[in-house]
Amino acid sequence: MPKRKVGIIFGGQSAEHEVSLQSAKNIVDAIDHDKYDVMLIGIDKQGKWHINDQASYLINAEDPERIQLHKSNKSVGVVPGATDHQLVRAADAEKLEQLDAVFPIVHGTMGEDGSLQGLMRMANLPFVGTSVLGSAICMDKDIAKRLLQASGINVAKGLAYTFAERSMIDFTYAREQLGVPMFIKPANQGSSVGVSKVSTQAAFDQAINEAFQYDQKLVIEETLKGREIECAVLGNDDPKASVPGEVLPQTEFYSYESKYIDEEGAILEMPAALSADEVSRLQTTAVAVFKALECAGLARVDFFLTTDGAVYVNEVNTLPGFTRISMYPKLWEISGISYPELIDQLIELAIERHAQYSQLKSAVFEDD
Repeated sequence: MPKRKVGIIFGGQSAEHEVSLQSAKNIVDAIDHDKYDVMLIGIDKQGKWHINDQASYLINAEDPERIQLHKSNKSVGVVPGATDHQLVRAADAEKLEQLDAVFPIVHGTMGEDGSLQGLMRMANLPFVGTSVLGSAICMDKDIAKRLLQASGINVAKGLAYTFAERSMIDFTYAREQLGVPMFIKPANQGSSVGVSKVSTQAAFDQAINEAFQYDQKLVIEETLKGREIECAVLGNDDPKASVPGEVLPQTEFYSYESKYIDEEGAILEMPAALSADEVSRLQTTAVAVFKALECAGLARVDFFLTTDGAVYVNEVNTLPGFTRISMYPKLWEISGISYPELIDQLIELAIERHAQYSQLKSAVFEDD
């Protein structure tokens, strides 16, 4: 059987650029090279796309704090509307090899928010993960929470404000509604970027300024007291949930550094010490969340399990980290799916969903 050609797109312009580099490295290291030929496409912080060699696509690859994308002299462009050979060399428009699927492991804005997924759809390329609508929904914490509430799924109580509504943001009102401490987050960010836990007016004002540096909308949420549980979901029309794992932060909360840089920043207990009933409820809720938010392929659903046994959804990550200390691949490993097998399944799910899209009718307007 001939090898499949898989493009791995990584990097990007978000605050999670370096996380994406780490994820790409882990996927490249784990993918079955006897089964797949890999094309590495790195997006630098200015948004330029580079074709990279596997021997030199990263600088300081083993150091999460110093890791960088190697900017090659081979830039690439995408051709929307093409039926094949959608990637071309920017210098002379020469067509590059046809890809069978794309793994767009670009975390955060411009990668996980539907932007990159829309480009892949327009270029007629099968890609791993949730499509445009679901990606945009899950990236926006405010919109995701509204849809989950409408589906009867518990979420933390909160407030949302756009930058245009900044004058309406009031510490006293927020404290009355949510109590202290409270969390302030950019609505469209991941990996705890721009997130603050505050109890005072001064910290509140500083956190508002911080959050608005990353997005034009922010959310302010109550602090839920409970265990931090995560569940991995895999599939398209018939998704399944992994066994749950528990995050035991060793710092104030599960921060960016705890997730991707400081291996001592959190203890990950997998599987989580839960009763059979708790496991069943978490898995059932994870799948319900996946469906309610129009997810496909993969997602990690993060919960709070409160002391009275209630399950609350914290957030949903449609392109969770694939670093060596990331929960998503580890949860599937203890659920019986190895890292290479997981990559195989995600690629197959991408190709399956693309085939379904290809069967749909669309209005075609021919030139006069």
